[in-house]
Amino acid sequence: MTTDEDFMREALALAGLSAGEGEVPVGAVVVIGGEIAGRGSNSPIAHTDPTAHAEILAIRQAAARLGNYRLTGATLYCTLEPCVMCAGALVAARVQRLVFGARDLRFGGVRSKFQVADSPVLNHRVEVVEGVLAVECVERLREFFGSLR
Repeated sequence: MTTDEDFMREALALAGLSAGEGEVPVGAVVVIGGEIAGRGSNSPIAHTDPTAHAEILAIRQAAARLGNYRLTGATLYCTLEPCVMCAGALVAARVQRLVFGARDLRFGGVRSKFQVADSPVLNHRVEVVEGVLAVECVERLREFFGSLR
């Protein structure tokens, strides 16, 4: 059986791909039935698309693979707390569960600034688990931003 940590390691590997391309290192995977259905690495610069966040790309890939815009029963693993846009996409896609590593104190839409994913005023609530491999996720971001200085 694969654990939250195993899937988060896959997301961390995808974050590494983003960093290698000069993008902020964020990676995400969508898991359904114990299998990865979608992968995404942050790439708004490469795609010239402000919506090309890792979570959005992983959700798009999973939805295309399933042939359904609803990802019922899915878990999304992400190295960084999703922003408001991505948290809204989780709700719209009916993702069951979100597991993220590090909080995003500046833009976090799930815990740090807003609580979109499990807001009681919306028609769907995502179960939120935070802090999985948080040290590794934060370190990936520190390395990236440290290399820019």
